[in-house]
Amino acid sequence: MRILIVTAGSRGDVAPFTGLGRRLLDAGHQVTVAAHPPFAGLIAACGLEHRPLPGDPQELIRARTAATSPQDARAVTTDFLDRLADGVAAAVAEGTDLILTAFGPAALSRTAGEAFATPVVGAYLAPSFATAEFPLPGVPGADDLGPDGNLAAGRELLARAQALQAGVVSGLRIRLGLPAVPPAPDAGIRPVFHGFSPLVVPRPADWPARVEVAGYWWPARPSDWRPPAELVDFLQAGPPPVFIGFGSMAPGQGAELGELVAAAVGRAGVRAVVQAGWAGLSAAGDDVLAIGDVPHDWLFPRTAAVVHHAGAGTAGAGLRAGVPAVPVPVMADQPFWAARLHRLGVAPRPLPFPELTADSLAEAITAGTAGPHRRQAAELARRIGAEDGAAAVLAHIGAMCDGRGR
Repeated sequence: MRILIVTAGSRGDVAPFTGLGRRLLDAGHQVTVAAHPPFAGLIAACGLEHRPLPGDPQELIRARTAATSPQDARAVTTDFLDRLADGVAAAVAEGTDLILTAFGPAALSRTAGEAFATPVVGAYLAPSFATAEFPLPGVPGADDLGPDGNLAAGRELLARAQALQAGVVSGLRIRLGLPAVPPAPDAGIRPVFHGFSPLVVPRPADWPARVEVAGYWWPARPSDWRPPAELVDFLQAGPPPVFIGFGSMAPGQGAELGELVAAAVGRAGVRAVVQAGWAGLSAAGDDVLAIGDVPHDWLFPRTAAVVHHAGAGTAGAGLRAGVPAVPVPVMADQPFWAARLHRLGVAPRPLPFPELTADSLAEAITAGTAGPHRRQAAELARRIGAEDGAAAVLAHIGAMCDGRGR
């Protein structure tokens, strides 16, 4: 079967689908990932085909930051989404038997699937259906609002997300010859698989029957990747360091963050590996090594703790490695995952990014590397390691193939 995976956003929105894609490829399917051009190399290095989606999410963040009014920010976002919509349609038009879509571009994928008579299956990286059991990621504040409050806040969040894309979706439908008014938000996407462990977020009992929690889809490691000699030497030169990285967060704040991180590392008395990310983060010192992109599945098990922004992918990688987390959430779903890590006992209380100082980070690192967090992280990693998050997706697609008489 020809399978097209559609995803948009930062590296964390793409990397898990390289792992799921590899499993599908190994099962005999032809797999293509539609994603922004900056990730073409990553996708190709994992043995998968790539179809480009217009736009660079890093440039979008910069443009929104530079906007002088809310209206300008909305205009920048709408232009980005309009181009993305045409890109999704073009990727589907090239030919595919099945669309696997991430949550962000789901409405666009559904529209293209309807236009080209192609089935669409959801592959979401964070909880994306309202529930009474907890506030959805992105709901302001991480506190439980009670069953009625959780459900209402989740529905409101999803309604706002739908409204943001409504004009873009209607425009795409008209361009593709469909009625301008789309069907219900989730119509045409069946089933939906969530790519995180039920040990981390159990499946809510009030979710629709077609919605599953499958388990993590671990990123594939590029076939030609080798650890830099400088990194290997640093790891061997002393005790396990702390990893510090903020992924796609804080673009342009690298110098300021670097000074803060270097001071915090010194005060905590630890060694550190600092990853640049979109911030361009760097820090200098005898006990600090600055690096670029390194596969988390290789690096994290060699660290004492992982300081990160609590994005879904990085949070999952830390859980897989069995090392404590020090979550520093910035936005979107990050406070949700940060609170979840703390509740699971693998991290100290989250340190929100606006409260980040050298002293607060040093204190959080000291708390995060404490014995109880390490023991709980190791035990949870053992249990997560027994799961196969891709199995349910593979089984469903296999059943589809049998029905098609492949």
